Amino acid sequence: MEKTPLASDPYNLVITGVGGQGNVMASRVLGNMMSRKGLNVTIGETFGASQRGGSVMSHLRISSETSWSPQIPKGKAHMIVALEPIETVRVLRDYGGPETRVICNTRPIHPVGVISGDQVYPSLEELRNWIKELTATAWFIDATDAAVRLGDPIFGNIMMIGALAGVGDLPMDRSDFEAVISQGMPKPKVEANLKAYDMGLELIEAV
Repeated sequence: MEKTPLASDPYNLVITGVGGQGNVMASRVLGNMMSRKGLNVTIGETFGASQRGGSVMSHLRISSETSWSPQIPKGKAHMIVALEPIETVRVLRDYGGPETRVICNTRPIHPVGVISGDQVYPSLEELRNWIKELTATAWFIDATDAAVRLGDPIFGNIMMIGALAGVGDLPMDRSDFEAVISQGMPKPKVEANLKAYDMGLELIEAV
């Protein structure tokens, strides 16, 4: 299979969120989509103190030439896909730079400290300003709200994949997504995931 050229090789992408948002599934789906293009994909993952509610970060290093170590060097991410807004800032601080591009889901998930009143969660406006200070290119979409309208907030992770496809940084085809998501999944769920993917694409095009 002829390998697809990339604008940057390796292309360094971080998918970040908190436990329970489907971060790991999103990284696996995207990795399999890239593998179908003949690209080499290395995935590394880190988890916070608790799987549900703790920080989760997946590093994807995508290359047309070779396999790379799973850890993206500090400051070298080309794209950050964030399922939770404050996680965007945390990842940008360590792995981002002025040229890093960001797709940020705007719906926050408040940690226990915020819920109990011991901590204060920043406003969305503050988070937007911080992100814009850290990078020049960022898209903000409410994938969770759209996923709820579709029937389940967990579809937010698939909508973020659709949004990434809409940016055009990677060779992402809907047919590859369908082939990957169809493996071991009943047809009604496949159709729902395809709709979520399409909605994510529409969200990014509307920004």
